[in-house]
Amino acid sequence: MTAVTDEGPGQSRGRARAQEPATGRSPDGGAAPGEDPGHGQDRPPGGWDDGLIARRAATATDETAPGEAPPAVPEDDVRPQVEAYVPSGSPLSPRLDALRELVGLSRARLDRTALAEAGRVLDEAAARQRLSSRHTVVAIAGASGSGKSTLFNSLAGAQISESGLRRPTTSAPLACSWTDGAAGLLDRLAIPGRLRRRPQAGGTAADEALQGLVLVDLPDHDSAAAGHRDQVDRVLALVDAVIWVVDPEKYADAALHERYLRPLAGHAEVTFVVLNQIDRLPGEAADQVLDDLRRLLDEDGMALGEHGEPGATVLSLSALTGDGVGELRELLGRFVQDRTAATRRLSADVDAAAARLRPVYVAEGRPGLGEGAREEFTDRLAEAVGAAAAGQAAEREWRRNAGRACGTPWLRLWRWYESTRQPGGLDRGALTAPPEEHLTARQRVEQAVRTVADDAADGLPGPWAQAVREAAVHGAQGLPEALDELAGRAMGAGTDGRDTDTVTDAGAKTGAGTGVRGGNGTAVRGGAGQAHAGRGAKPPRPAWWPAAVLAQVAMTLLQIFGGLWLAGQIIGVLEPGLLTPALVMLAGIIGGPLVEWSCAAAARGPARRYGQEAERRLREAAAACGRARVLDPVAAELVRYREVRERFVAVTEFSTTGR
Repeated sequence: MTAVTDEGPGQSRGRARAQEPATGRSPDGGAAPGEDPGHGQDRPPGGWDDGLIARRAATATDETAPGEAPPAVPEDDVRPQVEAYVPSGSPLSPRLDALRELVGLSRARLDRTALAEAGRVLDEAAARQRLSSRHTVVAIAGASGSGKSTLFNSLAGAQISESGLRRPTTSAPLACSWTDGAAGLLDRLAIPGRLRRRPQAGGTAADEALQGLVLVDLPDHDSAAAGHRDQVDRVLALVDAVIWVVDPEKYADAALHERYLRPLAGHAEVTFVVLNQIDRLPGEAADQVLDDLRRLLDEDGMALGEHGEPGATVLSLSALTGDGVGELRELLGRFVQDRTAATRRLSADVDAAAARLRPVYVAEGRPGLGEGAREEFTDRLAEAVGAAAAGQAAEREWRRNAGRACGTPWLRLWRWYESTRQPGGLDRGALTAPPEEHLTARQRVEQAVRTVADDAADGLPGPWAQAVREAAVHGAQGLPEALDELAGRAMGAGTDGRDTDTVTDAGAKTGAGTGVRGGNGTAVRGGAGQAHAGRGAKPPRPAWWPAAVLAQVAMTLLQIFGGLWLAGQIIGVLEPGLLTPALVMLAGIIGGPLVEWSCAAAARGPARRYGQEAERRLREAAAACGRARVLDPVAAELVRYREVRERFVAVTEFSTTGR
């Protein structure tokens, strides 16, 4: 059978024509020899893949008597059947699923341009998997004058594609299908029915091995017509494999290597590179040119399928004389019968998409928030909120209360008198920090946030590092005000003996935005802790304070009693005897300061512990606030990055190209 049109659905123009001689196809695209033109109007219901199947079905209907069921297809019928693309035992499906999840998780963090290629690969993979898995679409590509069309005709066994000296000879893709059911694949390539052919039926074993092959002759990739180059690029992105035809003159052409072979190096397993026109080379020149071609392909990064290793197939032939065409036909037969070309092509596409996405998913080192970064952030917040100064103020307040309770009344009276003479007097503890300290405290908070964000984003790819910084900055809005309020809440919660665990809870709630003043621009007060500690509830008194107070009262009474006794003797009310009242009065005078000094010494330990506890409460509250507002959002972004990184690893885990 000579070349006939493999028409698409609805193309019945050729079936309305009369039968043509057996020497070839009619000039207007008519029917094949032996076809009954009368069946063109009676198509079986339920649309067929192409016109040839419809014609065969119509013929079978005529041969079946009315009322009889059509003959059953024998179980040993090995004719190709059309079925959906179902890769068996291939890691392609989980890789595509992982890539789909990767794109879905990344849309909120990456721009549309970065994900465009991955989206295209997913769309093309879905489109290919809906079509026949028993067909392998192979394109023949090359430069002008390389002999593509001659090789195409030689493989088809018929003069299907026009060849000659006129350039360009091929102006549109031309397809030749060895079996039925390829209409969907050709529709995907946008090849019209008038450019679909069938090969010369030879009946040889090589022809049987090519069952399922769909061969596409492409225009010149270096054509002067821009539309031809666009068609080449479009079809090359959709076919399952490519046969690159080069000649001794243009095999090293930079346009071929830089535009096609080098970018498609990862598709080596579905690539054939054929050195044509070896009949023009004398002696051993063909082997030398072929070796140089292999060298150029190796420089392009394309693996060569030598010694049983997977890679591109490189061979030499002459399409004009037929030398080497049989070897290519045999290799194509094994390649087609393997039925894995589409899977390998899609897998290589996934590899290429993953290679493009690698810079936005693979980090340098191990990014994250370590304990050191968290502790440094807590230290900076504690410094900004004045935790250490608040602890010192609380310690001083405790010791001051001890002095007031256990000191001599005369010293306490003198201290009161001195405080009344100073400006501000009794309200000195309520003085707030000057405005420059307000600004300094806010700057400390902002610096702490920037530092922890930079530490967390260190080593992350650009988009994810930006997302981490944005999460930290967004969470830090209102953080100075929250810390300002938290300082008063923390100090007030612990000084009156309440459960200090509630302070941390309050810090978390304040950090989450509960009860925090809005962003009204007020800065956190520098040394807020000092003010609150100085004016908060009085520290709890230890058990020995009443005994100390009683001893101080006794010393005071001794002083008063001794003084009155001496006064009575001086004015003559009592009998003279200065020694005893003087000793009593001296005991009170010496004992009072001694009791005060003893109480001060005893109060140092409790005062220090009280100050440390106040500092700890404020520090933990500030840490809880910072954790809720800054660290948790940053950690959430890092978890999201780890999720997409795991998906990216799943995409590249089963790579067949090692990329």
